Amino acid sequence: IKRLEAAGVEVRSRLRVSEACPMILPFHVAVDKAREALRETRGSGKIGTTGKGIGPAYEDKVARRALRLQDLKHPERFATKLRDLLALHNEALCGLLRSEALEFETIYAGAIGLAAEISPMLADVGYELHQAHARGDNLLFEGAQGTLLDIDHGTYPYVTSSNCVAGNAAAGSGVGPQMLHYMLGITKAYATRVGSGPFPTELEWEKEGTVGHHLSTVGQERGTVTGRARRCGWLDAAALKRAMIINGITGMCLTKLDVLDGLDEVKMAVGYLLRGQSIDILPLDPDDIAACEPVYESFPGWTQSTFGVTELNGLPEAARRYVRRIEEVVGVPVAMISTGPDREHTILLQHPYRE
Repeated sequence: IKRLEAAGVEVRSRLRVSEACPMILPFHVAVDKAREALRETRGSGKIGTTGKGIGPAYEDKVARRALRLQDLKHPERFATKLRDLLALHNEALCGLLRSEALEFETIYAGAIGLAAEISPMLADVGYELHQAHARGDNLLFEGAQGTLLDIDHGTYPYVTSSNCVAGNAAAGSGVGPQMLHYMLGITKAYATRVGSGPFPTELEWEKEGTVGHHLSTVGQERGTVTGRARRCGWLDAAALKRAMIINGITGMCLTKLDVLDGLDEVKMAVGYLLRGQSIDILPLDPDDIAACEPVYESFPGWTQSTFGVTELNGLPEAARRYVRRIEEVVGVPVAMISTGPDREHTILLQHPYRE
């Protein structure tokens, strides 16, 4: 917000946050980090969380004890709920998690200090969206995380703490699912993953001179929140098929096609061998996923640059063949292709608002 305002963009009057949104507070962060440290000490392996307190905050939400943004409008109510919740988390921090307790006054003062800034943004978001839809406005819901990080449908327990599939756009925003008329599924032309968890098509990406290193460096693969290097591998069309089904995808947006420029050979997993059995879709059990041996199809690479290309015919034939094969295996048409970091570096084949 501050960067936009510094550039002369008025944001606050248009930014809306649901007043029912649960708050992430300092003790959530402390618990998150302490748990990861304890897992590592015990040798059970880290989940790979961001350490931002998101998981513990969602636990409080599901347990019906969370502090929500609307509580900031009632300082006395906020203080009472905060004392009870802090006592619960401090008990865990000082006990099992072998960490230190946090102070009530510091957390309370920090939260109340932000209340004046946050309060003008609070709104009945679901109703405002309903009104916008009734006016005929175009609405766009954006998901920030991949399908396989979904708490129910992902590679549990190596997942995030919420539902990040397309259907949750309705549940999370407070609008009816009938408003979600077009689902654009966004995927890279190769595969990446941040943190722990099974990754069948992972390549050696830390060693210079390897294809994985090419994907990592040319694609500038770093986590947007933590800055951690992303693990890189070939596109997994069998996993992508699972994601398309779960989300009910209408069309695909294929990004970072230009990162594959210059490779002698491009591969794509179309299925797996799982303990001797051939399967064509990602299994549900993470132990099964870890045991999967990818079945690859190979494609000739291309030396012609695709960077900044805005027309499908401008792509080399080898790149077009690769894109067509993705469509065939996944069963969903490619609606957009990104060939660079700028908005203009896009091949638009199907406009989401003009289907």
